[in-house]
Amino acid sequence: MSALPLSELLMMFAALIAAGAVAGVIGGLFGVGGGTVLVPALFYAFSVLGVGGQSTLHVAIGTSLLTIVATSLRSLATHRAHGAVDEVVLKTWTPWVAFGGLVGAAIAGFTSMEGLAIVYGVCLLLIAMQMGLLPEHVTLRKDLPTGWGRRGVGTGIGLLSAMMGVGGGSFGGMMMTLCGRPIHQAVATASGFGLAIGATAALGFAVFGWDAPGRPPLSLGYVNVPAAVIMGLLTALTAPYGARLAHRLNRKVLRRAFAVYLLLTALSVVLKAL
Repeated sequence: MSALPLSELLMMFAALIAAGAVAGVIGGLFGVGGGTVLVPALFYAFSVLGVGGQSTLHVAIGTSLLTIVATSLRSLATHRAHGAVDEVVLKTWTPWVAFGGLVGAAIAGFTSMEGLAIVYGVCLLLIAMQMGLLPEHVTLRKDLPTGWGRRGVGTGIGLLSAMMGVGGGSFGGMMMTLCGRPIHQAVATASGFGLAIGATAALGFAVFGWDAPGRPPLSLGYVNVPAAVIMGLLTALTAPYGARLAHRLNRKVLRRAFAVYLLLTALSVVLKAL
C-alpha cells in the first residue's frame, strides 16, 4: 500500500465526499444502497484518482460491506421497533447467510478484477430485470424453503451479496417477496441479513486482501476505512433528500428508471474493469 502526497489525499477525500453525497441521494430516491450505489461510486472515485490498480473493485466492494454494517444495524433497530421483523426467519436464516458472506469474500479475494466485474455486472443485471420487468407482487412459492433448501439458498444469498458488496435487501428481500412474504416484512427482515453479510464479508475482505499490492492509502486489506466512514456519514445525511423526491414521482416510473440505472451501471463497471 503506497502513500499519497497530502494534495492527492485531500483530492481523494473530496472525491469520496462527492461520491457519498450522490450515492445517498440515489439510494434514498430508489430505496437501495450498498453495492448498487456505493460500489460504482467508490470504483470510479478510486479509478479517477489512480489509486488501487487491480485492487480497485475489490476495495470498492469491501468498503461498501463495512458501510453496510452500520446502516443495517440502525435499520434493523428501527424495523424491530415497528414490529416488522420476522424474528424466526432472521434467527434460522442468519447463520447460513453469514456463512455465505464469508465464502463469497474468500472467492472474491482470489478472483481477478475482471472476473469480479463480470459477476457484479451479471448479478446487477438480474436485479435490474427483477425491478424493471417483474410486477411487484409476483410469487414463486407460498413460503420460504426449510432444511437443505434454506441452507443452500441462504448461503447463496450471502455469497452473491458479498461478491457484490450489497446488503440483504437485494437478494434476501427479493427471495422473501418471491416466497409470498409482504414487502415491508421482507425489507425489515432482510436488513438483519445485511448486518450478518456486512460483518462477516467485510472481515473476509480485510483478511484475504491483507497483502494485496496497490491498495488505496489507509486500507485494511480490501477495506478502505476513511472511505467507509465518509460514505456512511454522507449517505445517511443525503438519503432523506432522495427519499422526499421519490414521494413526488410515480412508483412504476421510478422502478423502471432504477432498472435502467442498474443496467447502465452494470455495463459501465464491466467495461471499465475489462
